[in-house]
Amino acid sequence: MRVSSAATRFHPMRGDRVEIVVDSGTGVLKYEIQATKAGRRVEVSTSRGSVEVIEVTRTGNPVRSARFMASRVVAVVEHPAPPSVRQSRRQPGKDQGSLL
Repeated sequence: MRVSSAATRFHPMRGDRVEIVVDSGTGVLKYEIQATKAGRRVEVSTSRGSVEVIEVTRTGNPVRSARFMASRVVAVVEHPAPPSVRQSRRQPGKDQGSLL
């Protein structure tokens, strides 16, 4: 059984980051979780009154995590990684027609 190469190809997600703004009572505090290496991603989940931000590897193993009370969270801002340069400049082969 052969798996499609498009399904097994991993694109680096360097630059993927999340900013969390939390009310501290005397002001607001800003926290930032960033994918530190290529291939890692940042996931945000909300459940039972808490907001959890986790940096995970390609295989899903957590590297770093942060947990905040949802009642204190003012904003969660996600900044996705920019599109890969390789993807945006890809040209069809000489013998392939355009799909547009």
